[in-house]
Amino acid sequence: MEKWLIKLSEEDHNFIKKFVMASGSLKKLAKQYDVSYPTLRIRLDKLINKITIIEDVEVKDPFKQKIKLLVAEGELSIYTAKDILKEYKKSKKEDLK
Repeated sequence: MEKWLIKLSEEDHNFIKKFVMASGSLKKLAKQYDVSYPTLRIRLDKLINKITIIEDVEVKDPFKQKIKLLVAEGELSIYTAKDILKEYKKSKKEDLK
């Protein structure tokens, strides 16, 4: 199984399944979820962003990847993420000393 698929949540798997079953029609899917088309489009864009982060070969550090995924999921603000990553980078430098 693909790495990106394994790392996605069950909710994301269900969304992908429903998307495929709706033949990729966002209008049909919006009706199934009882949300507007723009709301569903935002959900799809977040999923695309999460897959992009997982597949990014530049982000090999699991901690950095997790922080980026939390931002993509809306669980963490970009500002907080930047602060956390800044401190993480500092601690990594200190570990090398």
